[in-house]
Parts: sequence; C-alpha cells; structure tokens
Amino acid sequence: MSFGNIGMPEILVILVVVLLLFGAKRLPEIGASMGKGIREFKKSINDMNRSVTEIDREERPDLPRERAAAAPAVKRDDESSPEPKRLLS
Repeated sequence: MSFGNIGMPEILVILVVVLLLFGAKRLPEIGASMGKGIREFKKSINDMNRSVTEIDREERPDLPRERAAAAPAVKRDDESSPEPKRLLS
C-alpha cells in the first residue's frame, strides 16, 4: 500500500505521533468530527451542483425537468431496422 512517496513505515510513524499528541480517548472524537466535515462538504457540493442544473433548466426550457424524462427512448421490437450489409468474400 503506497500513498505517493509515503510508504508503510512513514504512515506508521505518523499514526504513532498522532496517537501520542492526542491520546487514545480523543482519536474517535477527531475521526467522528472529520467524518462529519467530509459529509457536510459532499452535501454542499451536491447542493451547489443541483442548484446550477436547476438554473440551467430555467434558462433552457427545452431540457427535461425530471431524470426519467431525460432517459433515452427504448427501441421496440416491432420497429423494423434494416439488416446490416454483409462483406463479400
């Protein structure tokens, strides 16, 4: 397992230093707060993307309002399609 130029021994040293600095009791709290921060960041990014796409839809009424309407049409079996040309040998 390699993270760029950081190998396993370097990662272990970093983890030991973090354990010594914060203590075993604080590490779960730090992990939980980091997880909460990451979730909030992802939520804000998704909200921003959603608001941008809604603005685009308001400016362009030809775009569909729902994802179901944006799905490509399914080709039916009863529609005839020409048979592909065969190569002559």
